[in-house]
Amino acid sequence: MPNKVRLAITRLCLLFNAICSKVVDPVKLDKLENEAAIILCQLDMHFSLALFDIMVHLIVHLVREIKCCSPVYLRWMYPIERYIKILKGYTKNLHCPKASIVERYIAEEAIKICLEYIEKAKLVGLPESRHDERVGGKGSRGLHIHSKFKRFATSSFVCVK
Repeated sequence: MPNKVRLAITRLCLLFNAICSKVVDPVKLDKLENEAAIILCQLDMHFSLALFDIMVHLIVHLVREIKCCSPVYLRWMYPIERYIKILKGYTKNLHCPKASIVERYIAEEAIKICLEYIEKAKLVGLPESRHDERVGGKGSRGLHIHSKFKRFATSSFVCVK
């Protein structure tokens, strides 16, 4: 790829990075607006006119939109469109897609609630492992002797070096 084309594409990426940031400096907005026009002119010199439609022209107006409204990330629909794509994946019955989406969404929410409940619940009917407390860091540690020679065993244990 020629360096001039690479430079124009890199500048376009940097422009979108500046436009989409959460903090936008109002002093730099005029410079960004001029930069957008220059970048589009550079891209127009290197690519055919068939590539440029009305959507490419809208890049010039994004900076003006930030001046009028607010930062772009607050108003763009990309997160919502991504979620709609997930919901469209729930469609199994093409005859009634809305009902199918609702049914699968409700089933997913019910499963999430049940999983949260099951994590807090105590198991019934299953014996607890006698090793759970020791593995979890609870329980007693050390020497356990259950005999009548307990005192003798501990005292001899102390004397041995």
